[in-house]
Amino acid sequence: MAPTVPSPAEFERAAIRTIARLPDEFRTHLAEVVLRIEEFASAEQLASVGIASRWELTGLYEGVPLPEQSLWDVPHMPPAISLFRQPLLREMEETGVAFEALVRHVVIHEAGHHFGFSDEDMHALEDAAED
Repeated sequence: MAPTVPSPAEFERAAIRTIARLPDEFRTHLAEVVLRIEEFASAEQLASVGIASRWELTGLYEGVPLPEQSLWDVPHMPPAISLFRQPLLREMEETGVAFEALVRHVVIHEAGHHFGFSDEDMHALEDAAED
């Protein structure tokens, strides 16, 4: 019997579970970040990070990182974290990484961009979100 492919709703629930496991100080600042589940990144999203293949981008943070925000900024679209379902499904198949673990990794990495974190900081945050 073939394994079930996680639906967009399952991706969303896994991402929400990841955020719920973060320490309070992070969850509070992520409350206004929009979470999107898309099949693939748009051409504009790919171009914004210099990636040509839609299969290469698994997640993206779009917005102004907290350290760069100012009270004087003109309000604009809320920040967003997008997960790209098809590239994530392919990565799961190719690497054997479990669904929850992969979603957790990508969500935390993209949330780290919201906080202006280094890769080292993002790894520490990911460790804090594990059960």
